[in-house]
Amino acid sequence: MNGMDSALLLSRLLALSRETEWVEWKENDHRPEEIGEYLSALSNAAALHGKDAGYIVWGLRDGTREIVGTSFRPRQETIGNEELENWLATKLTPRTSFRMQEFRFDAKSMVLFEVLAATSIPVRFKDTEFIRVGTYKKRLKDHPDKERELWAIFARTSFEAGIALSNVTAETALKLLDYPAYFDVTKQSLPDNRAGILSRLKGEKLIVDHGDGSYDITNMGAILFARDVHSFDRLARKALRVIIYKGKSRVETVREQAGVKGYAVGYKGAIEFIGSQLPQNEQIGPAFRREVRMYPELAIRELVANAIIHQDFHMTGTGPMVEIFSDRIEITNPGQPLVDTMRFIDSPPQSRNETFAAFMRRINICEERGSGIDKVIFEVELFQLPPPDFSVVGDHTRAVLFAYKKLAEMDGNDRIRACYQHACLCLVSNQSMTNASLRKRFAITDDNYPMASRIIGDTIKAGLIRPFDPESLSRRHARYLPFWA
Repeated sequence: MNGMDSALLLSRLLALSRETEWVEWKENDHRPEEIGEYLSALSNAAALHGKDAGYIVWGLRDGTREIVGTSFRPRQETIGNEELENWLATKLTPRTSFRMQEFRFDAKSMVLFEVLAATSIPVRFKDTEFIRVGTYKKRLKDHPDKERELWAIFARTSFEAGIALSNVTAETALKLLDYPAYFDVTKQSLPDNRAGILSRLKGEKLIVDHGDGSYDITNMGAILFARDVHSFDRLARKALRVIIYKGKSRVETVREQAGVKGYAVGYKGAIEFIGSQLPQNEQIGPAFRREVRMYPELAIRELVANAIIHQDFHMTGTGPMVEIFSDRIEITNPGQPLVDTMRFIDSPPQSRNETFAAFMRRINICEERGSGIDKVIFEVELFQLPPPDFSVVGDHTRAVLFAYKKLAEMDGNDRIRACYQHACLCLVSNQSMTNASLRKRFAITDDNYPMASRIIGDTIKAGLIRPFDPESLSRRHARYLPFWA
């Protein structure tokens, strides 16, 4: 937000007929505790009233709204040895985006605080959540009707429609968003004028036009097409992080890199970087040697895309992460899955962020609905790798790809998981698992079919597969289904 943005925003606020539950006028009162409580109250009130943000304006005479100016200089204020802005930020939970602006208006010194509306949970200052009731600041718990209404709003508000940055000029919006990349990935011609560009971005819901020369950048626009996600406070931690470790543990980090660009802009580069950090196997042919990737690129691409798409954007302070070890890759995203991890292969994915997911599919960053994990398993089997492991770790979802192991090196759980995944893959491919198909999956020789039989038997005992025909006495041509089929 630049000076012109501040003046334009103030003009809009002054056009209101009165002080509202999401706007507070002040002249000089700038007690730090009071400001913190108002930021909580205004953020929650803005969400309650469907506003993008709440505002405190200094320099107005309360009651008359006469522009008198203020002596408050927030950037010069400190609490102990800590700057006011940082002190307030650390006392607000969840970490809430607010901006302080000092500017001149009608030749008077003005200050404006803008705090984004609460999104997933009420914002609290220190240990208390506040709300506005009329023009009064109150504790939220003392108004259970408003608290219930606020939680109901959070339940039906999508992340994509939220506002990442509000009240910016067209110039600022186009500076922060890589709009040429939007036209490139959607295979559209770039309009030859700014109005055409803004119209397309508005139609895609990447920006919101207020009609007075100011715009909001939506979460959808920022997370996909930000030139630098750090320009959007709430989204900075959502950048994809890649960490490379030495060996099999997290004791020694070799390298760490966090993304800067929005997902649609930076995804291809991220996948290329991950690929460049992976170990390779050397194959020796009749006349030459060649390096082949240890992991299938399609599997990595799909699992990273899934981590990005299905993450819980409302979880603060965390984002999707890829960790590379000498024997495995772990891909983690915030949020528990909406589908049981045992049903990832056959169930159509359910996403918290369906508009976002649909756009990612549209620009071919992920596979068609319901086919992604199937292809991961297919590629893993093609590369003769151990089965991937999908699990819930606390409030996060994790997928693990393992480096090559011989069957003799896999433990019982690996073998059972591989057998179950193979049965699932066969079924979704309109086939049935047999002893022969499992031998092919594990590269077991035909004369060693009893080994495949033992793995099948162990997987049946684990309750993960069942015979297609329990009455059949034949085992040579027996077929097997996943437990849920």
